[in-house]
Amino acid sequence: MIDDARGRAAYLAYRAGAELARVVPPAIGGVVADGLARVMRVAWPDRRAQVARTLRRVTGGALRDRELDRAVDEVFHNYARYWHEFFRLPAMSPAEILRAVDLEGVANLDAALAEGRGAILALPHLGNWDLAGANLAARGYDVVAVAEMVDPPELFEWFVESRRRFGIEVIGLGPESGVAVNRALADNRVVCLLADRDITANGIEVEFFGERTTVPGGPALLALRTGAALLPGSCYFTEGGHTSRIAAPIPAAREGRLRADVERVTAAVVHHLEDAIRERPEQWLLMQPNWPSDRGAAAPTAAGAPGGIGVPT
Repeated sequence: MIDDARGRAAYLAYRAGAELARVVPPAIGGVVADGLARVMRVAWPDRRAQVARTLRRVTGGALRDRELDRAVDEVFHNYARYWHEFFRLPAMSPAEILRAVDLEGVANLDAALAEGRGAILALPHLGNWDLAGANLAARGYDVVAVAEMVDPPELFEWFVESRRRFGIEVIGLGPESGVAVNRALADNRVVCLLADRDITANGIEVEFFGERTTVPGGPALLALRTGAALLPGSCYFTEGGHTSRIAAPIPAAREGRLRADVERVTAAVVHHLEDAIRERPEQWLLMQPNWPSDRGAAAPTAAGAPGGIGVPT
């Protein structure tokens, strides 16, 4: 009963946030988001500590003391900005979405789709990946994203409908999602997969920022099985908007046993993720434990960083 009440409260909170963002001018909404970020920094001490651990890891311990505190504050600022922008997205026109993002590397995507086997975009939880996907949809690309299922179901359905309104079809992560994703690639669509966090606990073990952990093997497995191009992507907040990048494809040809090939290609994906995250570590909105050494710390109890393609976990 308590979990049901919390789920209902979360659903109503997201709906209220979306309605507020829709009716309030963006400048005022940004001020509200900044205030929320300050509240979160105080209200979520465990999460703040986790963010600090992650930033130290990503920067090789270069961030310390006040500089580290400022970087942690910036993560929370960007987290609030992400949600403010997400709530506004369904009400934005395609022209507004197009103006909001400077897209680099679109020729890599066009070349992949010209092969007719679809394209897989492997992304980290960096910047505003939902806006990047909406920008591709506004440019005329047929975009699909896989998202983690959340409770209550009405909250997940609300996220699905919100994304549909700005051009992204969502496939819920589950037993049938593999079939749906394969069908999307066969139809030459763009499939977006967040690849930096293993939410199923059955991912591929890799070295990620200096420690062994697991990450999703789905992007590599799909590319190896379908022949679809595997393209690393990244998204960044900028002073006046956003930059989204699509890199050249990662080689994903069969060389031996499937498991070994998946491990090899996944390691290459992670290398690209590391490079993208190092460029703007304060924009990596990953607030949960992600390495074995993190899990001895107290687990965060508040709503976490957006998972799937933006669904909170």
